[in-house]
This record gives sequence, structure tokens and C-alpha cells, in this order.
Amino acid sequence: MHIACQFFLWQNHTMPDYTAPIADMRFLLSTVLPLDPAAVDEGMRDAILEEAGKLARDVLSPLNATGDKHGARLSDDGVVTTAKGWLEAYTQYQQGGWNAVPFSPDHGGQGLPWAMAFPLQEMWQSANMAFGLCPLLNQGAVEALTHYGTDDQKSLYLPKLITGEWTGTMNLTEPQAGSDLAALRARAEPMGDGTYKITGQKIFITYGEHDLTPNILHLVLARLPDAPDGVKGISLFLVPKFLVNADGSLGARNDVRCVGLEHKLGIHASPTCTISFGDTGGAIGTLVGEANGGLKAMFAMMNNARLSVGLQGVAIAERSLQAAIHFTHDRVQGRHIATQATGPILHHADVMRMILRMQALTMAGRALTYQAASWLDNQQTEVDVLTPIVKSWCTDLAQDVTSLSIQIHGGMGYIEETGVAQFFRDARILPIYEGTNGIQANDLVFRKVLRDKGAALTSILDSVTQVAQTLADDNSLGDDGAALAGGLQAATAATRQSLAHVLASDDPHKQAAIASPFLNLCGITLGGWMMGRRMLFAGNALANGPDHDGFYAHQVLLGRFYADHILPQALGLAHTVRHGDVSVASCLPGAIRV
Repeated sequence: MHIACQFFLWQNHTMPDYTAPIADMRFLLSTVLPLDPAAVDEGMRDAILEEAGKLARDVLSPLNATGDKHGARLSDDGVVTTAKGWLEAYTQYQQGGWNAVPFSPDHGGQGLPWAMAFPLQEMWQSANMAFGLCPLLNQGAVEALTHYGTDDQKSLYLPKLITGEWTGTMNLTEPQAGSDLAALRARAEPMGDGTYKITGQKIFITYGEHDLTPNILHLVLARLPDAPDGVKGISLFLVPKFLVNADGSLGARNDVRCVGLEHKLGIHASPTCTISFGDTGGAIGTLVGEANGGLKAMFAMMNNARLSVGLQGVAIAERSLQAAIHFTHDRVQGRHIATQATGPILHHADVMRMILRMQALTMAGRALTYQAASWLDNQQTEVDVLTPIVKSWCTDLAQDVTSLSIQIHGGMGYIEETGVAQFFRDARILPIYEGTNGIQANDLVFRKVLRDKGAALTSILDSVTQVAQTLADDNSLGDDGAALAGGLQAATAATRQSLAHVLASDDPHKQAAIASPFLNLCGITLGGWMMGRRMLFAGNALANGPDHDGFYAHQVLLGRFYADHILPQALGLAHTVRHGDVSVASCLPGAIRV
């Protein structure tokens, strides 16, 4: 197995700056999470993956470092110019039809499954996360209008958003209202003709202003004059940068201006804007959904975006993993501890351990996000439970993997020239936006688990138990399968016990105190579930044919590594869930001192 591992890693030695992991994507979409052949046959799947991989490698990836260095620029008149090459790249992306992949043909979409769209999105985010944020936010706008827009709004705006001719944004956050949307102050005044005048300021608006498309459609949370206090008084409005005539042509410039660009730790080429509405009388908008029903419509955007943010975590992990593997083959340093031979640093056991950890986490996360996409296609209720886990666990693993990439590069990773520092900086936003990971943990416990008394999560855990048992019964996998089976059984049992503890508690403060450890426990366990399924299909392939490039043998090895190095963490987290609520919940704020 060690030979297979080295051989598989060596295949990646000559890879360019970014190469889409199409072999792994194809493995998942053909075996572990097979696509419906009636929707996407094998030939179509492979053609789509190959063409998307070319765009990611040849167009988007070369712009990543230069975009990070030069960023977007804001002029005095409120015009934002994206980084050099951005406009040409977006035009190629849009005209290639890539934006329309998962959306309804009723409004110009291609109607392909989300399970096909997610690998493509992963490529855009891996190649250039700052670029990929634009279609990600546009996707949320499409979802909101699809579910809550009027027929007129859908016919007027959806075709342009779906094709990517125009882009959409989410305008939620204000200086005094971050995660606490109850505190937002933006106002919407009815004009008596079905339109509203919007006034207020929003911050942290991704691609709130840019030069990629002729129009930008802002989805804005605001309050009506008679709205009740709190989140029950929030409404959602569509506010275009340019007003749109009945025939779809552009009209006058709306009273919407970018008044600032945020200076960020990472994703420098993504224009994160401060947007002012109504400085000269009021921005004209239309209501989306019901009055005071903005929170419901907002979650149509947010839930979709949360899965995509989890996918971003996998994507940036993959990118930093590829850089690390490439470096370990080129960097000669030190001597092999046993043979004393000089060679590349991949020969050092601890470097190999870090690479394997990066690979195991990335592959577990990829399979888990694709599972969510499959359930999204099938409208399975389990996707609601999986959404906060995918968003939080996969963005946390990105912190681990991108940090390890710097560690492997040593001092060369800490300087900007090698590029891996950018991956670390870019990844740091992921646990923060679209609801911080602490909010995801509360969502899992209070909305998803307590709502149905753990029924949906229990159903998922039943599937994990079945995979563990199948692994235990599969003699062809030998000690590797037995190790993962044992680890999965222990982790699943610990998760069930922790679930029972959460359900038994009647103190929400204590439940909140252990919500994050509980989510991470679920993430590690479900990641093991994915690695178990990978191992089973790989083992079957090994038993029935040659393994020319060592791909299937490496899948088995990674399953064993996950069992030995990652799954045991679940047991420690289970202890924290069952006992750690007391120390947190009993601590008074005054006891925390500077």
C-alpha cells in the first residue's frame, strides 16, 4: 500500500498550477453517488467535466495570484473596476453557458442536476475563489426569485440572471446588524404603484459593484413603515442598479451607489462593497415574497449559499493540497531517518502524514458536499440536517488543510511568493460568512435536531451504521476495512449518545454551549461514512480489475488513514458534548477577564 501511495502522489508531480481532480469527481459521480443516467449520461458527464476543467486551468487559475496582488479598484465616482483579465474571463465563462447549468429550462437554464453542478463549482472556486464568488452570489439570487418572485419578476429578471448576463447580490448586513438581522434599519417606503423607495446602507456586499455585466440586481432586506420589531418585520426587495423597462431593456440609473471597498485579509480581487441606497431620494425596488416575510425568502438564498460555501472549503483545500504535493516532490531537504539517504521531503514520515491528512479531509469533504447536492436534487429532507454540517465542517477543514500546506512549505510557505499563503488567507473568510460556524451549530441543534427530535439525523446515522457493517463483513479489504469499520461503529455510537444527551437537556443555554462540538462530531462521523463508501467501491474495483495508476489502492489507504488519525477525534468530541456544557454554561461573563 505504501508503494501505491507514493505512485499515486507521483502522478501529480507534473501537474500545472491547478488541475481539476476529474478522476476523483468521476469516481464519485459514477459509483459512490451515481448520477441519474436519464439526466446526465456517462459521455455527457465526462465531456462537461473535461471542458470545465480546461476553463478552470487555462483561464481562471492564471488570474488567481495577479487578482490577489492587484485587487479591485474604486474610483471617486463609485465605479468599481475588477482586476486585469476578470472581464474577459467572466465573458468566456458566461458565454460558455456555465452559469446556467443547474437552473430551470423555463427561464433559460440547462436543467442539469445540482450533483453535476457542484463539481463544476468546485473547479471555479479551486482555480480562483475570488472569481467564483460572483456566480455563487448570483446563484442565491436565482433561488430567491425562483421560489418567491412574482411571475413578472421571474420573466423580467430570471433569464438574465440564469445566463449570467446580469448578476445578483445579497444585501443583508449593516454596520450595526451583522448576524443579528433584527437590528437592521434600512427602510422601504411604499410609493402606491407597487414600487418602494429603499434607503439605507449595507456593508460586506460581495460583487455589489463591478464592471463584468451591464446590470446588477440587489436583493435587499429592509423594513416597511408599519413593520413589527425584530426579524418578523423584515421584508425582501429587488433593487436593480439600472431600472429595467417592461421589454427587458435598461432604463435610468437607480439611486444605488458603491461608497467603499473593504480592505480584506484575502479574496482581494472580489469587490466587497459598502452600498448606499437612496442618497438622492430613494432607490426604487419591488417586493419579493410577502411583506414582513423577508426572512423566509432570505433563507432561500442563504441555504443554497451555505452548501456552496462548504464546497468552497473543499475547493480551496484541494488547491492547497495540490501545491503541497508538488512541493514535496521538488524540495530536497534532510535525510531519510532510516536510510540516511538524501531525497525530496515526501520521504519524511511526518510530511507524508500531513499530506495524507490533507487528502483524507479533502476527499471526505468532497463526497459529503456532493451527497448534499444529490439530496438536493431528490428533495430529501435530510439535506436540511446536512446543510449546517457541510457549511461548518468543510470550511473548518479548509483551515486545517491550508495551514498544513504552509507548514509543508516551511518558511517558503509563509512568504507570499509561493502562493500558498493566499490560499490560507482566502480560506479564512469561509467559517465567517453566510452565518458563522457557531450559528451553523445552533441551527443544527435548535432548528434541525430539536425540531424533529433527531429523526432526520438518526436516519442518516442508520445509513452510516449500514456502511460500517458492510465494511466489517468485507473480507477483501482485510485489516484496512476492519479498522474503518471499527472506527465508524465507535464514532456512530458516540454520535447517537451525544444526540440523546442534546435531546434530553431542557436548558437551551447548555445546549448552545456544546452545539459546536456536537456539529464537529457529526462532521467527522459523516466524513468517515463517506470514506467508508469510497473504500467499499474501491475495494470492489480492486477485486475485479487492474489498478493501473494506483487510484483504488490509494482510496483504501486513505480510508485506513481516516480511521486511524481522524475518526478517533469523534470520541473526544463526544465526551465534550456529554460533559462540557456545565463548565461553559456555568461561567459568568464577568469571569472572563483581559
